[in-house]
Amino acid sequence: MTFPKAIHLTQGWYRRLTVPQFTVVTGLLVILFGTFVLSTPICSSAKVGLWEAFFTATSAVTVTGLTIIDVGNELTIYGQIVLAAMLLVGGLGLMAITTFLQGFVVRGTELRCRLDRGRTLDEFGVGGVGRTFRGIALTATVLILLGSIALYCFGFNDIANTGQRVWASLFHSISAYNNAGFGLWSSSLQNYRTNWVVNIVIIMLIVLGGLGWRVTSDLWANRQKLQRRNLSLHTRLVLRTSFILIAIGTIGLMITESIGHDNFFTDIGWKERFISALFESVSARTAGFTNLPISIETISDSGLLLLMTLMFIGASPGGTGGGIKTTTLAALMAATRSTLRGQDDVVIRNRQISDKVVLKALGITVGSLLFVLIMALLLSMTSNFGGEETFSFLEMLFTCISAFATVGFDLGVTQQLGHFGQLVLVVGMFVGRLGILLLLSAIWEIMNRGKHHHQNRIGFPREDLYV
Repeated sequence: MTFPKAIHLTQGWYRRLTVPQFTVVTGLLVILFGTFVLSTPICSSAKVGLWEAFFTATSAVTVTGLTIIDVGNELTIYGQIVLAAMLLVGGLGLMAITTFLQGFVVRGTELRCRLDRGRTLDEFGVGGVGRTFRGIALTATVLILLGSIALYCFGFNDIANTGQRVWASLFHSISAYNNAGFGLWSSSLQNYRTNWVVNIVIIMLIVLGGLGWRVTSDLWANRQKLQRRNLSLHTRLVLRTSFILIAIGTIGLMITESIGHDNFFTDIGWKERFISALFESVSARTAGFTNLPISIETISDSGLLLLMTLMFIGASPGGTGGGIKTTTLAALMAATRSTLRGQDDVVIRNRQISDKVVLKALGITVGSLLFVLIMALLLSMTSNFGGEETFSFLEMLFTCISAFATVGFDLGVTQQLGHFGQLVLVVGMFVGRLGILLLLSAIWEIMNRGKHHHQNRIGFPREDLYV
């Protein structure tokens, strides 16, 4: 191979990337750029090295909220601004941004690649990613500004300095809407547990960010005649599932934490119990803010199990949160109901759901569950590497689900882990944000590069399998 030809192949490597591969590469480049910027003296103190900056940048781009530094004290105002910018990049959707970049970079894309882009990013609709992303950005801007104004005027009244109060309101609004869970205080929002304005504003931002742009767009389009029959099945399913999960989480936490004798809820009144249970129920679905101390000593095992379930389910498709998504759970529950009734088709609200959707929901759930178990297995082995603290398996599993579902809840494990354990969490956050199927698709395409796969038109005989 001649030298000019090698240069030509090197320069055109990005043209051969598929959408899943392009998304992975772009995500890694954003994380590396954020790592370099956060590690500079203008953005952080001397305590923040490359590793701390790398972990923080990954957590920010994946809108997780797990951190091994004190954001309010160890990052300067410039570092906090960079962190907020990475939250916006990660929250508004890496796939939308990478599709924009690919549209500028890959100008000579073949029809197959363009179809691949549309098939991979089908959630953005036929109208085009550009118009959709503008709608997402406009909605996010309006809601974040409204949340900031409410927090400034009625929430953070105890902050005397006007500049600090403005920035605290804006930063926490950005973090809440993007379901990130980053805060400027090491105690998160525990000091504002009795402040109903702060709790309600943060809850509303988390819910609106987690519903997804398709739901908010549908609600806005039907705002004049807001009736159930005018809304799409997706919107109705997301709203119903989200409401049920919030209600189950709130009632469940009030029950599990009230029957104990040594838990945090036993020391507070019923009004505080309700707002704390509601806040944590909403926040567990990939936000990560806390208004009560979360640890193995303050919350019962049953309460932690309930939080892990909510974390694993997560937010809704097209939203700023992670998890397997509410519609995935709804599809699996509908498939289970159809099986119990002896039906051949999966039906939701008098609408038949295709087998492709059910298989995708099953693949997402099984793949995510296996990945979390592998993370927990690796994390449980960290004690063999020396210098690691000893944690219970419940603590490690909780932390793994929190990382993979991009929640950010921490039982005090993350900061005490060594680099190997934190690397496991970094990989989990990245995979959880991109999606297990998208990552597997990117790996599969790399392994099968150069091979031509033709659609198999040969039918195979059917045979029953006993399950």
